[in-house]
This record gives sequence, C-alpha cells and structure tokens, in this order.
Amino acid sequence: MKRSDLIANRLREIFLNGYWIANTNYKDQLENIRWEQAIHQIEDLNTIAALTYHINYYLSGILNVFNGGLLEIKDQYSFDLPPIHSEADWEKLVKEFLANSTAFANEVAQMPDEKLDQVFVNEKYGTYLRNIEAVIEHSYYHFGQIVLIKKLILAARK
Repeated sequence: MKRSDLIANRLREIFLNGYWIANTNYKDQLENIRWEQAIHQIEDLNTIAALTYHINYYLSGILNVFNGGLLEIKDQYSFDLPPIHSEADWEKLVKEFLANSTAFANEVAQMPDEKLDQVFVNEKYGTYLRNIEAVIEHSYYHFGQIVLIKKLILAARK
C-alpha cells in the first residue's frame, strides 16, 4: 500500500468513519450536535462551532494548494466564524467541513508518494507529509476539545 493511501486512511479515521483511536470521529460528533449546542459558550473555551470552523479553515486552505492555488490562509483569521443563527447555518458549516474532509483525504490518496517528500509551498513550511501530519495532529487536538465541550454542555442540562 502506498504511503499516501495509509495517510488518507488516517484522515478518514479522524474525520469521517474511524473508531480506532477515539472510538468516534468528527462526523459522528458533529452530526449529533444541535446549533444551540454548537454555539454554546462555556466560560472562555472556544465553541464547538468555532473549533469546527477553525479546522475547516485549514483544510480549505491546504486543499487550495493541493489544487494548484496559493497558500492564502493566515492563522489570525482561522477563528473568524461567521455568525450562526439557525440550524441551517450550523448544517451548512458541518456540510462544508465534511465535504472538505472528504476532498482532503481523497487528494492525499491520489498523491504520488514522491510528492509527500517535496517542499510544501516554501521550505520554511517543510514537506507535504509534515503538513498533512500536522493536520491530523491538530485535528485530534481540537477534536478532543469538541468532545469534552459537548460533554460539559450535556452535563449542564441535567
């Protein structure tokens, strides 16, 4: 099996269909959250919606590079979540997130293994592999936050 296939499977594991690492995944968690829960603020923690937007922001920006575009994302904008005022707004964000997750994993799966070792945009960013692995690690970090915030929200309603 190609390295790119193995990495794409790790991406699908966290985002779409995996249960091996966390016994759940983003899709399972996000599809079971109502919009009111997604925007519910607990003390100074990020909301579930903000964390979803944040990860999606990076997926979208890196996908742009995968598709021949420029790296245009900036950390300072990665939490600039548009207002969510309804279930439709939340569902739109989740749908976009899942579409980008799927596209990202598919792009990685199609990547020749040699590409993984090439410089990503600029030498200061390392290789494609380093950036893809950073997406996985960053996503697990925030996924843990989402799961814990969801538990806090549900516990507060009891």
